Amino acid sequence: MKFTGRVVQINLSDGGVPKLPVSAGEVTLAGLEGDRQRDLKFHGGPDRALCLWSLEVIELLQQEGHPIAPGHAGENLTLAGIDWANLAPGSQLQLGNQVLVEITDYAAPCRTLTRWFSDRRFSRISQKHHPGSSRLYARVLRGGLVSLGDRAIVQVEERTT
Repeated sequence: MKFTGRVVQINLSDGGVPKLPVSAGEVTLAGLEGDRQRDLKFHGGPDRALCLWSLEVIELLQQEGHPIAPGHAGENLTLAGIDWANLAPGSQLQLGNQVLVEITDYAAPCRTLTRWFSDRRFSRISQKHHPGSSRLYARVLRGGLVSLGDRAIVQVEERTT
Protein backbone atom coordinates (compact mmCIF):
# COMPACT_ATOMS: atom_id res chain seq x y z
CA MET A 1 0.00 0.00 0.00
CA LYS A 2 1.29 3.49 -0.82
CA PHE A 3 0.04 6.81 0.44
CA THR A 4 1.29 10.35 0.23
CA GLY A 5 1.54 13.19 2.72
CA ARG A 6 3.82 16.18 2.99
CA VAL A 7 6.56 17.72 5.13
CA VAL A 8 4.98 20.60 7.09
CA GLN A 9 7.86 21.45 9.43
CA ILE A 10 11.58 20.72 9.65
CA ASN A 11 13.00 21.12 13.18
CA LEU A 12 16.45 21.26 14.71
CA SER A 13 18.16 22.43 17.88
CA ASP A 14 21.56 22.61 19.49
CA GLY A 15 20.24 20.13 22.06
CA GLY A 16 16.94 19.80 23.88
CA VAL A 17 13.39 20.85 23.11
CA PRO A 18 11.69 22.57 21.55
CA LYS A 19 13.40 22.10 18.23
CA LEU A 20 12.94 25.18 16.06
CA PRO A 21 11.68 25.33 12.47
CA VAL A 22 13.90 25.79 9.41
CA SER A 23 12.79 25.94 5.76
CA ALA A 24 15.05 23.15 4.51
CA GLY A 25 17.66 20.74 5.79
CA GLU A 26 20.33 18.38 4.60
CA VAL A 27 19.68 14.83 5.77
CA THR A 28 22.75 12.61 6.18
CA LEU A 29 23.12 9.06 7.45
CA ALA A 30 23.70 10.62 10.89
CA GLY A 31 20.49 12.70 10.77
CA LEU A 32 19.52 16.29 10.09
CA GLU A 33 22.60 18.45 9.62
CA GLY A 34 22.92 21.02 12.42
CA ASP A 35 20.70 19.10 14.84
CA ARG A 36 22.12 17.93 18.17
CA GLN A 37 20.88 15.71 21.00
CA ARG A 38 21.87 16.14 24.64
CA ASP A 39 21.39 12.52 25.69
CA LEU A 40 23.04 10.19 23.19
CA LYS A 41 22.11 7.14 25.26
CA PHE A 42 18.47 7.54 24.19
CA HIS A 43 18.68 9.77 21.10
CA GLY A 44 20.66 9.77 17.88
CA GLY A 45 22.76 7.05 16.30
CA PRO A 46 22.15 5.32 12.98
CA ASP A 47 18.85 3.67 13.98
CA ARG A 48 17.53 6.91 15.53
CA ALA A 49 19.00 9.35 13.03
CA LEU A 50 15.67 11.14 12.55
CA CYS A 51 12.59 11.55 14.69
CA LEU A 52 9.28 11.91 12.81
CA TRP A 53 5.83 12.90 14.01
CA SER A 54 2.35 13.58 12.73
CA LEU A 55 0.73 17.00 12.50
CA GLU A 56 -2.66 15.33 12.91
CA VAL A 57 -1.56 13.75 16.22
CA ILE A 58 -0.28 17.14 17.41
CA GLU A 59 -3.61 18.78 16.44
CA LEU A 60 -5.54 16.07 18.30
CA LEU A 61 -3.41 16.71 21.40
CA GLN A 62 -4.10 20.45 21.06
CA GLN A 63 -7.86 19.71 20.87
CA GLU A 64 -7.46 17.74 24.12
CA GLY A 65 -6.06 20.93 25.71
CA HIS A 66 -2.33 20.24 25.59
CA PRO A 67 -0.07 23.23 24.77
CA ILE A 68 2.06 21.27 22.30
CA ALA A 69 3.12 22.31 18.80
CA PRO A 70 5.37 21.02 16.01
CA GLY A 71 8.97 20.73 17.23
CA HIS A 72 8.03 20.70 20.92
CA ALA A 73 8.44 16.92 21.26
CA GLY A 74 11.85 16.94 19.58
CA GLU A 75 10.82 15.62 16.18
CA ASN A 76 12.99 16.57 13.22
CA LEU A 77 10.23 16.25 10.66
CA THR A 78 6.55 16.98 11.19
CA LEU A 79 4.48 15.26 8.50
CA ALA A 80 0.82 15.73 7.50
CA GLY A 81 -1.64 13.67 5.50
CA ILE A 82 -0.35 10.27 6.58
CA ASP A 83 -2.34 7.61 8.43
CA TRP A 84 0.10 7.60 11.34
CA ALA A 85 -1.33 4.51 13.04
CA ASN A 86 -0.41 2.42 9.97
CA LEU A 87 3.29 3.23 10.25
CA ALA A 88 5.48 0.70 12.01
CA PRO A 89 9.09 -0.43 12.09
CA GLY A 90 10.01 -1.50 8.57
CA SER A 91 7.85 1.14 6.84
CA GLN A 92 9.81 3.27 4.38
CA LEU A 93 9.23 6.92 3.49
CA GLN A 94 10.48 8.80 0.46
CA LEU A 95 10.87 12.45 1.49
CA GLY A 96 11.08 14.84 -1.43
CA ASN A 97 13.08 13.67 -4.41
CA GLN A 98 16.17 12.47 -2.58
CA VAL A 99 15.70 11.25 0.99
CA LEU A 100 14.68 7.68 1.84
CA VAL A 101 14.21 6.57 5.46
CA GLU A 102 13.05 3.43 7.21
CA ILE A 103 11.12 3.43 10.48
CA THR A 104 13.12 1.57 13.13
CA ASP A 105 11.18 2.05 16.37
CA TYR A 106 8.61 3.99 18.34
CA ALA A 107 10.15 6.88 20.31
CA ALA A 108 9.44 6.53 24.01
CA PRO A 109 8.29 9.81 25.55
CA CYS A 110 10.51 11.30 28.24
CA ARG A 111 10.13 13.55 31.24
CA THR A 112 11.46 16.63 29.37
CA LEU A 113 8.14 16.71 27.49
CA THR A 114 6.05 17.13 30.66
CA ARG A 115 5.54 20.88 30.12
CA TRP A 116 3.69 20.26 26.83
CA PHE A 117 0.94 18.26 28.54
CA SER A 118 -1.74 20.04 30.57
CA ASP A 119 -2.05 17.08 32.94
CA ARG A 120 1.76 16.49 32.85
CA ARG A 121 1.16 12.95 31.54
CA PHE A 122 3.66 12.72 28.71
CA SER A 123 2.79 9.01 28.40
CA ARG A 124 -0.08 10.31 26.22
CA ILE A 125 2.32 9.84 23.27
CA SER A 126 3.49 6.37 24.28
CA GLN A 127 2.91 3.68 21.65
CA LYS A 128 2.28 1.20 24.46
CA HIS A 129 -0.43 3.30 26.13
CA HIS A 130 -1.85 5.16 23.11
CA PRO A 131 -1.08 3.24 19.89
CA GLY A 132 -0.76 5.48 16.85
CA SER A 133 0.26 8.62 18.77
CA SER A 134 3.98 7.97 19.19
CA ARG A 135 6.81 9.74 17.46
CA LEU A 136 8.85 7.43 15.26
CA TYR A 137 12.59 6.90 14.90
CA ALA A 138 14.06 6.30 11.46
CA ARG A 139 17.36 5.33 9.90
CA VAL A 140 18.44 7.18 6.78
CA LEU A 141 18.84 4.87 3.79
CA ARG A 142 19.59 7.69 1.36
CA GLY A 143 20.37 11.28 2.35
CA GLY A 144 19.75 14.56 0.57
CA LEU A 145 17.84 17.80 0.83
CA VAL A 146 14.39 17.96 2.40
CA SER A 147 12.27 21.13 2.17
CA LEU A 148 8.93 22.37 3.48
CA GLY A 149 6.08 21.11 1.35
CA ASP A 150 8.02 18.10 0.01
CA ARG A 151 5.95 15.00 -0.58
CA ALA A 152 6.24 12.17 1.93
CA ILE A 153 5.44 8.92 0.16
CA VAL A 154 4.97 5.94 2.45
CA GLN A 155 5.33 2.29 1.53
CA VAL A 156 3.93 -0.04 4.21
CA GLU A 157 3.32 -3.74 4.36
CA GLU A 158 -0.30 -4.83 4.44
CA ARG A 159 -1.13 -5.91 7.98
CA THR A 160 -3.09 -9.05 8.66
CA THR A 161 -5.26 -8.97 11.74
